[in-house]
This record gives sequence, C-alpha cells and structure tokens, in this order.
Amino acid sequence: MPIFIVTNQEGVVGIGDLAEGLARSVGGIGDAVGDVFREPVIRLGVTGLSRAGKTVFITSLVANLLDRGRMPQLIAARDGTIQTAYLRPQPDNTVPRFDYETHLAALTGDVPHWPDSTRAVSQLRLSFKVRPGGLLGPVTGPRRIHLDIVDYPGEWLLDLGLLDKSYRQWSDEVLARIAPRTSADAFRGALGAVDPVAAFDETTTKTLAEAFTAYLHAARAEGYYDCTPGRFLLPGEMAGSPVLTFAPLPATEGKTGALAREMERRFEAYKREVVKPFFRNHFAKIDRQVVLVDALGAIHSGPRAVDDLRAAMADILGAFRPGRNAFLSQILLGKRVEKILFAATKADHLHHAQHARLTAIMEALLRDAKDRADYAGAQTAAMSIAALRATVEETITHDGRDLDCVRGTLLETGKQAAFYPGELPEDPARILSPARSGGQKWLDADYQIMRFAPARLTLKPGEGPPHIRLDKAAEFLIGDRLR
Repeated sequence: MPIFIVTNQEGVVGIGDLAEGLARSVGGIGDAVGDVFREPVIRLGVTGLSRAGKTVFITSLVANLLDRGRMPQLIAARDGTIQTAYLRPQPDNTVPRFDYETHLAALTGDVPHWPDSTRAVSQLRLSFKVRPGGLLGPVTGPRRIHLDIVDYPGEWLLDLGLLDKSYRQWSDEVLARIAPRTSADAFRGALGAVDPVAAFDETTTKTLAEAFTAYLHAARAEGYYDCTPGRFLLPGEMAGSPVLTFAPLPATEGKTGALAREMERRFEAYKREVVKPFFRNHFAKIDRQVVLVDALGAIHSGPRAVDDLRAAMADILGAFRPGRNAFLSQILLGKRVEKILFAATKADHLHHAQHARLTAIMEALLRDAKDRADYAGAQTAAMSIAALRATVEETITHDGRDLDCVRGTLLETGKQAAFYPGELPEDPARILSPARSGGQKWLDADYQIMRFAPARLTLKPGEGPPHIRLDKAAEFLIGDRLR
C-alpha cells in the first residue's frame, strides 16, 4: 500500500540517464565521404512515450557527456579515451536546434523547474575528441567523433503502424479498442449521431475529428499509449487542415457514403503527406535509438494501461524492422538501427531496493514485445534510469514497519515529503498476467506515483547533474563507437 508522509527535511539530488549512437553518414556527397573516412557520425534517436521525460533526458545526457565526473560506467570516459567534448553547430540547417542551454538553466537555476517539453523534431550535435587505441594511436593523434541527437515525439513513431493499414482496418481496430473506455463516451456519442453512409458535410467531419482528438488527449492523460494519429495531439502548423480532420467510422454493409469516402481519402493523405515524409527525412537516418517509457505511470494506471504499453512496445519494434512494409524497405535500403534501448524513467521515484524489479518488468515487456513483433536484428536492452535525480532515499518506521522511501519536494505544493509508492513484485508475471487477461485493477496491490520538483543542485567542477544509470545507458548506446 502506498504511504505518503510529509516531513520538514530538505531534498537533495541523485543519479542517472542515457545516450545513443553509431557511425554512418548521410548528407551531401562531399561531406558524406569525409564523415565516413575521417569523422564518424553517430545518429541517436531519442523519443518518449507519454510524459517520459525526453527533454530532461537529453539535457542531462549532454551535460554529463560534457562534464563526465558522474559517468564511471561509460568506459571511454572512465579510462580517459574521451579527451574532450564540446557542442558544435548541427549539420541540418532546416531542423530546429534542441535548446540545451535554456533547458539546463531550468534544471540548475536557483529555483529549479522542469523545462517545457519539445513538441516537434529538434537536433543537437555533440563532438568528441578521442584517443585512438592500438599501435597507430600515438601516430595518428586524436580523432573526432560526432554525436547527432535527434529528438522527436513518440506519438510520431507510433504512426508508422498506420502505413500497413487501410482506413477500414484502422477504424475497426480503434473502435474495438476504445469500446470499454469511458474517456471515449463523448466521441461515441458524436459518432452515434452520424450516418456513416450519409453525404459528406464539412461541419460533421470537423465535429467528429474534434471529438476524436479530445478522446486522444484524454486517453494519453490516463496513461494509454495507442494515441494515433500522433499529429492530432501535436498538430503544429497543420492544425485545422483537412489532413488532420478525419475520424474512424463504423463499418457498414453495402454501399459506402461520401462521408466515409472522404474520411478514407484524408486518412490516406495523412499517411502520404505527414507520416512518410517524417520517416524519410528523419527516421531513416537513425543509427541507434532510445525509447523512454513511464512504466511506473502505466503500472499506477492499472492492467489495461500496462497491456497498452506492451502493445506499443511491439509496434515500436516493428517500426525498426521494415519486413512487409514496402515503403520502409525502399527508404531504408537494408539499413537497420543497430541498438535500441527501452528505458523506464523516473527510477528515482523508487528506493534503489526496487530498481531491479522495475528493470525486470521492463525486460519482460520487451521480451513479450519482441515475440509479438516477430522481431530480430538490432540489439535491444531494457533498463531503469533517472535522467535527473530529484529525490533522496530514507527509511521510515510506519505502524511498526520499516519502509524504504524516497523524499523530495512535491511539485504541486513545494513541501518536502517522504513517499512509499508500494512494493513492486519480484515476479514480473504478477504485473503482466492481469494485463494480458484484461484485468480492471491489481488484485493484491496498489501502486501510486508522486510528482516531484527538481532539487536545487550544487555541482562540483567536472560533474554533470546527478542521475541513475545514465552512464550505463550511454555505454550500451554509444560506448563501442567511442573506443
């Protein structure tokens, strides 16, 4: 049972998050040739599912690669192979730069706060000078390696699954999936007032699209991950355009009305004009990928949210294996992402005694997703991390029982509090089995989450922000390319 105890003590800070990469080059012919032979480029894709802390992850990762005092598990940092690291102008002049400096100031200022999340593609280049190994190392001198971090919304990644589906398939799947969800009541009500074989009417179409968009926002707030089309949630300059004005319709026997035909046309336009350009221009160039997941949030939301996360992980793995999809096979031309890390964030919301259990749950979800996606190819891993540690640990006696808690500053009130979220099971099956069977709630447990504000930091020279296992994640993602 979760326990929440307000205290008068001050909060501190802690440990960990992540990195990514590989050497390949894409761009102009001259630059590409130079990169391949002289300055390798690692393209690291960073995405997150439903408030997983993507902006904080990238900011802390870059800060800890620039100042590597807290990165002992990154071998190239520990043994001095990395001589220096520095930010460079990004190579793509048409993609917004990730606003690293502003985000770092938010996390490390006198009144630290979580930075605003990014809502579109952005990029940052971090360059390393590394000491070559082997006999020729002293002769050739330091070499330079570039890490291009590509930040993009997880909702856009999940859109890849639409490319294999017709409008009819997508509609049937969506309507079946949302049938038991009360958050879809308003959309179902709007749908019930419409004749699917009716003539096309823009007002009706707009009403349905707005109701469906409202449902997607509600579903994401509830912890669900199947919130596609992703641009409905992050429309940007496309807001109000026909390509974002459609919704699923129920199947009808016999003739198809003009309304359904127009919905289908717009669905196909969304795939052609929104989804395909994103994967052609960004996704196809990624070498290594990290997917950040708020697994604790899904567990808190219940078995159905966990099962939805399991399905989302399978869809994501499918995205990295073109297989049947002719479009992906064409743009990737046999290229595969080499490493994919699924990282459960906010590990600092648990005492370290439970971190292994959270990791085991993530590993079980990943294993199941690999089976469901019939996936093979890239090296995959699961981890539990915290890009910026916002809590400290303490043990509190409550009702004669010692509880391993975390303590931090509550985001809503600014008060210090000690929090015990409940005990994760040693056997991941106790989480996955109710999820697979469609359970409504956990039978023998209750899991809670608490929102903590970032703690005020006092950093020593050469140290990045405190984290949990960020160095281990970086070693998995890019360590081999830095040695």
